[in-house]
Amino acid sequence: MHAFANPTRFLKLAKPLTFWSGALGVVLIAIGVYGGLLLTPPDYLQGESVRIIYIHVPTAWLGMAGWSGIAVASLAQLVWRHPLAGVAARAVAVPGAVFTAICLVTGSLWGRPTWGTYWQWDGRMTSMLVMLFMYFGYIALANAGEERGSVSRVTAIFGLVGAINLPIIHFSVVWWNTLHQANGSKIAASIGWPLGFTLGGFTLLFAAIVLMRMRTFIALNKVEARLMRLARG
Repeated sequence: MHAFANPTRFLKLAKPLTFWSGALGVVLIAIGVYGGLLLTPPDYLQGESVRIIYIHVPTAWLGMAGWSGIAVASLAQLVWRHPLAGVAARAVAVPGAVFTAICLVTGSLWGRPTWGTYWQWDGRMTSMLVMLFMYFGYIALANAGEERGSVSRVTAIFGLVGAINLPIIHFSVVWWNTLHQANGSKIAASIGWPLGFTLGGFTLLFAAIVLMRMRTFIALNKVEARLMRLARG
């Protein structure tokens, strides 16, 4: 993990990874969306509304994966004091919040023709909404700290403690009476095959955005440090 603690070494790897992850992600998303909209049949129960899963499922996964990344980075910052851990956590926060918001919006749009309502205070929807507010709180804490690229210790603790919501989201369909399907519900192969493309594509795009933001924070830190040296000199 400390092999890439040096920002220069990290940037050397991150620059090409940003481009290739983003480019491959866009290609996979295009294939998945094309297949999902034009090649797959409508579901025998949900009809055409089933097609929203090609966006909804990847964004739900990345909303949770984003906070998992924040929690791991926060642990690395608090325990091992990894120099880039805070930078990584801060870089994940905004795209994680965006994907969580898209998940909630697409879920509401799917729920109207399927359940007859845009919103239902069931366990999964409520816990995902809580996570969105947690993202907002994390972003506010990160921006309130003195660190421009990294995050404060208090923010890291919040990121680590907030991970308790992840198992609540995952097991909500088991613990409470919920409209959501149980975890592991099967999708017909004729409908589900584009989902693999959009899952992979959005994951790669998410990674590219995080790497891009990390590179931006590191660059800003370097500029700020240089300005401070000039001011002292």
